[in-house]
Amino acid sequence: MKKSIKPATVNGTITAPPSKSLAQRAIALASMSIGQSEIISVGNSDDVIAATEVCKALGAKIDVKADSLLISGGLSLPIIPLNLGESGLSVRMFSAIAATLDGEVVLTGRGSLRDRPMNIVENSLNPLCEYCRTNNGKLPITVKGPLKGGKVTIDGSISSQVLTGILMASPYAKKDVVINVENLQSRPYIDITIGMMKYFGVDVENKDYKEFKIKSGQLYQPRSYRVEGDWSGASFLLVAAAIAGKVRVENLQISSSQADKAIINALIYAGAKISMNDNHMEVSKHQLNGFHFDATHCPDLFPPLVALASHCIGESRILGVSRLRVKESDRAATLLEEFSKMGIELKVEGELMIIKGGKPQSAKVCSHRDHRITMATATAALAGEGIIEIDGIESVNKSYPDFFVDLEHLTR
Repeated sequence: MKKSIKPATVNGTITAPPSKSLAQRAIALASMSIGQSEIISVGNSDDVIAATEVCKALGAKIDVKADSLLISGGLSLPIIPLNLGESGLSVRMFSAIAATLDGEVVLTGRGSLRDRPMNIVENSLNPLCEYCRTNNGKLPITVKGPLKGGKVTIDGSISSQVLTGILMASPYAKKDVVINVENLQSRPYIDITIGMMKYFGVDVENKDYKEFKIKSGQLYQPRSYRVEGDWSGASFLLVAAAIAGKVRVENLQISSSQADKAIINALIYAGAKISMNDNHMEVSKHQLNGFHFDATHCPDLFPPLVALASHCIGESRILGVSRLRVKESDRAATLLEEFSKMGIELKVEGELMIIKGGKPQSAKVCSHRDHRITMATATAALAGEGIIEIDGIESVNKSYPDFFVDLEHLTR
């Protein structure tokens, strides 16, 4: 599907969508608990729907109640392959969870997920279970439990999602698990995982993010859990306000552990007017100047930051480019390609992306089936000097299905 975005002023109040990252974790933890949990405010993103269907296939009983899920946990071997849709977190998380079962499980997916590297899943799980195999480093993944436990070393420089999966699965291993991690990136996501595990009744010993110990025999307990608003999705609305008007975004916890809460710092560095309290943030248009920002631990902020930088006076520098290579698209290449079409000068030098501010011009751009590229180009277009036509807008369903509905509300 295509959509044209023309320059417009934004004004109004929006409620941030639920965090798909937190929702997927909560659904998995509730499904591993014995008893009934309620996960409140899960949203309807494609990734959350995929996680829900996978847990059903694994034997959890899940009922939908308005915007909540009632989950009666307890997992068993599935009779069909598990389809994770296009969710990178879910395929890495459920590969480890499936390894706790006494038998073979096949995990697959669709779209861009089939092109993403899965070697790290294979290399990380093999020492802990009977075996884990990929198709030449890609999907499908075949894993055979049970999870034996013991020691494993993980490369944390590529993704923290495999670590999240092994952490969550480890209490159900036959013996204690010790995970040594080298070059861990995205630490906030591991804080979220460990915090949620504790909330559901399981403790993790964390030694400076280099070694994690999980005692075998701990059991997840059923809980009632409310999913926070999503700082990742909200970041596009906050950037839209900084370049094109005034927006208040509600359902955002300032005390959140979400990595993408760091958008606050980026907006401050650029000179945006902001105000906030415990559950909302308001941003207003102001003269914006080039900024420097380290996105190593929050790589999902790269697309909205590029949209912001494209409207700043002078040059902006964003660190952490290597974290972009194995997302829904090669986001470094995709951001260069699509923002260049709009007349924005940007380049990559090692770990830095350097953006020279300007005014986006009329162009036809492509989402590359990447939800964050869609939202970034649409956001940048709001304060441009022409109409931007975006091909592939359905990609927003992955994380923020109502993005364009909310954008239209702010511009009418």
